[in-house]
Amino acid sequence: MLSSLYSRLLRQSFEIEFMRWVLVLIFLMFGYTKWFDYEAQALIPLISNSPLLSWMYGAFGTQGASYALGAAEWTIGLGLAIGAWSPRIALIAAAASSLTYLTTASLLLTTPGGWEASAGGFPAMGGATSFLIKDLVLMAGSLVLLKNAAQQLTIRFKQSDAQRTAV
Repeated sequence: MLSSLYSRLLRQSFEIEFMRWVLVLIFLMFGYTKWFDYEAQALIPLISNSPLLSWMYGAFGTQGASYALGAAEWTIGLGLAIGAWSPRIALIAAAASSLTYLTTASLLLTTPGGWEASAGGFPAMGGATSFLIKDLVLMAGSLVLLKNAAQQLTIRFKQSDAQRTAV
């Protein structure tokens, strides 16, 4: 019984689907918080110091920037969910997810107080660093989904090419 369970585990892509649905949950839940003032206020020290994101405040204001981020997070989450059935959508959503976490990882370098001065600075995490550094794992998971979607598309293209040449 254990050997058949082990064999089935090796054949199925459980870890891919688990990662997909965890990321969907994260994007939907974090996207939801962006619609509330407490989250918009909490984002100020992160966004205002980021060369990649600070323009959003001038363009949309504090709450508008939070709404835009929430809408983007919901869109990516929805894309990842649809990607369970569509490798093309999965590829786009996983790329967007990867870029999202690359952007949040960049906040480690730009957010003041990221490294606790009273403990000697780096590697003593301070401020939002302990929250942000975990996004590196989410970026890795997003890259795994990106690779999986690219592999699925490659298989489909090869199969359709083989079918065309057989006809």
